[in-house]
Amino acid sequence: MQKSRANRVAAAVGRRTWKFLLVCTLALLSACTGAPNYAPVSDLHSPPERVPGSYVVRSGDTLYSIAFRYGLDFRGLAAANGIGSDYRIVPGQRLNLNDRARAPERTAVSAPVRRPSKTPTAGKTGASNSPSKPTAASPPVARVPARKPTQVVETTALTAWQWPTAGKVIRGFSGSEYAHKGIDIAGKQEQPVKAVANGVVVYAGSGLVGYGKLLIVKHNERYLSAYAHNNRLLVKEGESIRQGQVIARMGDTGTDRTKLHFEIRKDGKPINPVSLLPKRN
Repeated sequence: MQKSRANRVAAAVGRRTWKFLLVCTLALLSACTGAPNYAPVSDLHSPPERVPGSYVVRSGDTLYSIAFRYGLDFRGLAAANGIGSDYRIVPGQRLNLNDRARAPERTAVSAPVRRPSKTPTAGKTGASNSPSKPTAASPPVARVPARKPTQVVETTALTAWQWPTAGKVIRGFSGSEYAHKGIDIAGKQEQPVKAVANGVVVYAGSGLVGYGKLLIVKHNERYLSAYAHNNRLLVKEGESIRQGQVIARMGDTGTDRTKLHFEIRKDGKPINPVSLLPKRN
């Protein structure tokens, strides 16, 4: 009788073990055969990723995407690693992130800016009426060095931002501990996503965790914009784009619904896009 009872207990344990193994197997199969390995959308709503001491460049990375990932200014990152103005990096290159230099001093960006008309230099206006009789020599007029700008001069493209797509803002910007670094705009699959200002594409890919198919656009030396979760990217890295140009098609890559996650970075730090975008009626 005791032997029979032991057999029943062993059989019950065997069934439970079999069920456990079956569940584990199904879970593994589901993970292996699922959609592309995009991180869940919750990753975008978590605390900022801790900056490691160094980073080894991988295929598909750009200096801008690495700076974007860790909330760094790409200029400071380049300066800390002796990278030239072309910001070129190669796979396998180790970048120092811990002892990064300060961003270069902010100067006027190289963009069309209205300049005041030239005024005549002192001493030249009356040159034709100057007397022939020699007079005491005047001290030479010294050129006063231009003052360093206290504020960066923005490009004309940045004086009139536009919305990247139509639709309702379903999640706003948050600078709290559990940050949401931009805004989410609802829409439909394949809805056009447009450039908010003139610029150059500095990243196009799906290598950043939590962003799906992502575009990063550089507008000048201070401002970047980012467009995430796209279904299709219509522009390539290095391509110059115009304000209002369709650069992607909305999708749901790396997230739970069709939407555009949109960010603006200033000196590497996220700012509220709504503070720059025009008000909607």
